[in-house]
Amino acid sequence: MTIAVALSVSACGTVTRGSNEDVTFNSEPPGAKVLTSTGLVCNATPCTFPISRKQEFIATFELPGHHSQQVAVKTEVSGGGAAGMAGNILVGGVVGIVVDASTGATLDHSPNPVFVTMSPVQSPKRAAKPRRSRNKASASQV
Repeated sequence: MTIAVALSVSACGTVTRGSNEDVTFNSEPPGAKVLTSTGLVCNATPCTFPISRKQEFIATFELPGHHSQQVAVKTEVSGGGAAGMAGNILVGGVVGIVVDASTGATLDHSPNPVFVTMSPVQSPKRAAKPRRSRNKASASQV
């Protein structure tokens, strides 16, 4: 039991921040379908998924009548993650550093929230039909 307590306390970031982060997806106009490269599907924005802090992915937004858009969501060390790592250096030692690094507890997704403005598909303009002139010269006017 002492070892379990020591391990849980030593991984400050994993305990305080967790290994997953809620990532929110939104669009203007709302109602876009979101597909992630990790296999998650949201049928209509806005929506939120818990995603592993270590997982980078591509989010594809689709909305009928609009161009599809893709957003690369990366991971980066956050202020909270850095603070947890500092706590490991002071208290947790190597075990805490290893646990936090392996769970991704020091990372946050960027951008979060993921937001796109959907651009409408422009329908091609129809070519104007040539008009016939109504002023036909009659034989008596010539």
